[in-house]
Amino acid sequence: MEKVSGQGNFSTDNPDLHEMIRQRAEEIYIRSGRLAGHDVENWTQAERQILAEAVPSRGRRAIVVQVNGVRYIGEYRPESSEGYEPGEIVAGASVSVRLQGNKMFVRRANGKELETRIVKKIG
Repeated sequence: MEKVSGQGNFSTDNPDLHEMIRQRAEEIYIRSGRLAGHDVENWTQAERQILAEAVPSRGRRAIVVQVNGVRYIGEYRPESSEGYEPGEIVAGASVSVRLQGNKMFVRRANGKELETRIVKKIG
């Protein structure tokens, strides 16, 4: 259904960031035996790793969710996330998402929703 990846605050319009993610995805592809058909998983894993390395935490985090080909970046504050931990939702996992105005609600495995504020929409 929807794909989840990434964390942190960032600008996806940065061509250097895009290239770093592309290179990391290629490294992941090679390390995992050049298995075909895992492009999206490799990309989201690379994106998550690069963003975690490149973006300093300022008390806010973000989650990237793809819904019907559109990527939504939702920002949240860890202190009000009811214990949500980055990585709790695995990149590429199917999740239930509810969009309401500038808010995005992502259903977690424990049944709670992670409430985020949409900061960017791509696609």
